[in-house]
Amino acid sequence: MRAFFLIPPEVQLLDITGPAHLFYEAQEYGAEIETHYLAMDTKAEEISSAGMVLSRLQPFSDFNLSKEDLLFIPGLESHLFFAEDFRRKYQHFFDWLQIQNQNGAKICSVCTGAYILAFGGLLEGKECTTHWKYFDDFVLRFPKANLLQDRLLVKDGNLYSSAGVSSGIDLALFVLEELYGSVFASKIAKEVVIYVRRSPNDPQLSIFLQYRNHIETRIHQVQDALAQNLSQKTSIENLAEKVHMSPRNLTRLFKKTTGITIGHYLDQLRVEKAVQLLSQGEKVSSVSKSCGLKSMNQLRTLLKKYTNSLPSELLA
Repeated sequence: MRAFFLIPPEVQLLDITGPAHLFYEAQEYGAEIETHYLAMDTKAEEISSAGMVLSRLQPFSDFNLSKEDLLFIPGLESHLFFAEDFRRKYQHFFDWLQIQNQNGAKICSVCTGAYILAFGGLLEGKECTTHWKYFDDFVLRFPKANLLQDRLLVKDGNLYSSAGVSSGIDLALFVLEELYGSVFASKIAKEVVIYVRRSPNDPQLSIFLQYRNHIETRIHQVQDALAQNLSQKTSIENLAEKVHMSPRNLTRLFKKTTGITIGHYLDQLRVEKAVQLLSQGEKVSSVSKSCGLKSMNQLRTLLKKYTNSLPSELLA
């Protein structure tokens, strides 16, 4: 397959270098990927918003993409897409982009790269997201787009969008998992020290990744505190104090944001941790303590509640 990375003027560096590096690692692990870096106009080089020069860019018009190809579109400085002549100045690119969309190419925007998709007319009637700072402006400019304001990643058909900066790395990993499977994606994640996803034998994403597709910082902090301190007893009052909320408001916001209660979330964290440790040969008594449970019977009850069958270690 071919992976194309657009380099617009004043590109946000992490938006493009994060995803590009993951695809480089994918190549190192054996994926047959041909990469190209495209200019948004006829220039052979661009200066990023941080002042770094990116050169040896190829004209976008030299390529015609297919459904086997992938195009990443990063964010750029806002004064550029706020300018009245932005659409007119890059109309040739937007016309080309529409054709690639019609060809079925996977098109991924990072951060304010969603503006480029929207100017190209790709997001009418489509779900998408962008950087939180531009929600109000985006809705005013592109009322026909279905902007989701509580998501880090959004996929609608062949169009992908992410909330901003580091979420482009998450998006790249998501796409690699779609293309090459969970095992391959987990190797790439491990190589670049991102949380490793589970194997394809597991029915869904890890609980440590589930319920995290939101941008409520306080709830992320609570989820981190729970996941990192499973062996310790944690009260709602202590969690609420960490994020400067009342226990009642925290309970309500957690359920509203994630769709499950704090207790249910904690149970699922314990179940996954327990199954992982048991599969590694840990003793049942040790696993119970590592998961913050008082006894082996409590562990058995929890696993029986959330899994179809108990691990063989607990049947004896």
